[in-house]
Amino acid sequence: MNESSDAYGLWSLVIINSAVFIMFAFTFFKPRTATDWRSFGAFSAFLIALFTEMYGFPLTIFLLSGWLQSNYPGIDWLAHDSGHLAEMLFGWRGNPHFGPFHILSFAFIFAGFILISAAWHVLYQAQSTGRLAVTGPYAKIRHPQYVGFIAVMFGFLLQWPTILTLAMFPVLVWMYVRLAHAEERDALERFGVEYETYRSRVPGFMPRLSEPAESR
Repeated sequence: MNESSDAYGLWSLVIINSAVFIMFAFTFFKPRTATDWRSFGAFSAFLIALFTEMYGFPLTIFLLSGWLQSNYPGIDWLAHDSGHLAEMLFGWRGNPHFGPFHILSFAFIFAGFILISAAWHVLYQAQSTGRLAVTGPYAKIRHPQYVGFIAVMFGFLLQWPTILTLAMFPVLVWMYVRLAHAEERDALERFGVEYETYRSRVPGFMPRLSEPAESR
C-alpha cells in the first residue's frame, strides 16, 4: 500500500467501470417505461459517483484525512486499497478484496442483479399478455426489481463507502419507494380487486419468513 501516487486520477477506469456496470444493469433490467428509466437513471448516477471516488478523486478520504491520520496513523490513506474503509476501520490488515465486508458486498451485488433479472422476465411476460405479475419473485414481494437495485447499492456501500454515495443511498431508497407506490396506484386502477387481493397477500419489500396460516 505504498504506491499511492498511481492510486487515483485514473479517469479512464472511471468511464470504463461506470459503462460496464451500467450496461450490465441495463441487460438485467431492460427499462421500457418512463418510470423504469427514472429508476435506472438514479441507479446509474449512484454508480458514476461511486467509481469517480474509487478511481478518480478520493473526496471522502480527502475530507476525512485529518481524522483518519490521527486515529489510524499506520495506514497510507492515499493507497487504493485504503478506500475499502470498512475493512480498514475494523482492523482488517490482509488484502481488502478478501475481507469480510468485501465478500459480503459481492453477495448483495450478485443477489441483487439475479433478483432484478428474474423479476424482469416475469414482469415482461405479464405485461406482454396484459396480466398481473404474481409469479416468481412477485410471489414473495410486490417490488422485487426495486429491492434488487437497493441490494446492489447496499453491496457497493459495504465495499467502498463514500460520503456522497452514503448520502445518495437513503434518497434513492425513498425515490424507489415513491415509484413503487405510484405503480401500485396505477395497478389498482387497471386490475382493481385482483390487485387489492394480491397486495393484501404479498408484502411490498420484505418477504415473510413464514406463510400466513390461511394460505397454507
